[in-house]
Amino acid sequence: MVQTDHVLLEKDGDVARVWLNRPHKKNAVTVELLHRLDEIIKEVDADPELKVLVLRGVQNQFCSGFDLDELLGDFVGTTNAMDVGVLSAQVCDRLYSMNTPSVAVLEGYVTAGGFELMISCDFAIASDDAKIGDFHIRRALFGGAGPIYRLPRMIGLRKTKELMLTGKLLSGQEAKDFDLINDSAPADKLDECVEEFIGTLTDKSPFMMKLTKMAVNQGLDADIKSLMIMEHFAVGNSLQSEDGKEGIQAFLEKREPKWVGR
Repeated sequence: MVQTDHVLLEKDGDVARVWLNRPHKKNAVTVELLHRLDEIIKEVDADPELKVLVLRGVQNQFCSGFDLDELLGDFVGTTNAMDVGVLSAQVCDRLYSMNTPSVAVLEGYVTAGGFELMISCDFAIASDDAKIGDFHIRRALFGGAGPIYRLPRMIGLRKTKELMLTGKLLSGQEAKDFDLINDSAPADKLDECVEEFIGTLTDKSPFMMKLTKMAVNQGLDADIKSLMIMEHFAVGNSLQSEDGKEGIQAFLEKREPKWVGR
C-alpha cells in the first residue's frame, strides 16, 4: 500500500480491504479518488483469490460525501457540472455490479456521496454511533449515484422520501431498524462483528456467489417469466458445475467442501 494514495488496497488472504484515505476531509470524495477506486474495484474483481471486498474509511470515518471545495471550484456553475454525477454513478454502478460481494463498514459520517457508496455495496455494517443519511437536500443538492433507483428497492418509497426529503441522519441502530443496513454494533465490537459476517461469505463457492449475486440483482428489474427462465439456467449451471458436485458430495460424506470456483 502507498499511504499517500487517496484509496488504499490491502489484500488480506481472500479478503480485499479497501480504505478511503482522506482523513483531513472525513474521507470526502474527489475525482482523483473516484478514478482510483474504480481501478481498485476492477483489480479486485479480476483476482480469483479474493472472495470479498470490504470498503471502509481510515480514522473511524467512512465518507462525508464529495469534497465541497472541489465541487465549488471545478463544477458548480460550469458547463461540465453533470460530469461529476456521471463519474460517481459509473463507479458506484461498478461497485454494485461487480462479481465479488462487497461489505461497507460504516463509522462516523456516511453522507451524500458516502451514502451512495454504501447503498452500492451488497452489505453494510455500522457502528452504533455512525451518522447515516442522504443529506443532499440540506445543501440544495441532488445525489447522482443511486438514491432514486437503489434506495426505494432497499427500503421502499416512503422511507426513501423520508431520508431524501428531510436530510435526516440515522444512527447505526436506527439504520438497522430502517432496513437500510445488515447490522450495527458498539464501536469497540465493530471489527469483531465485521469479521464474523465476512466469514459467512468467504467459506462459500466463489462460482455460486457470482451466479447468485447476478441473479438476485436482477430480481426487481425483470418480469416474472424472465426471472423464472433465469432461475432455470442458474439451477442448470449449478448442477453442472464442479462446485455443485463437490457441495453435494461433501454433504453426503459429512466433510467440509473444497471449492475450485467453477
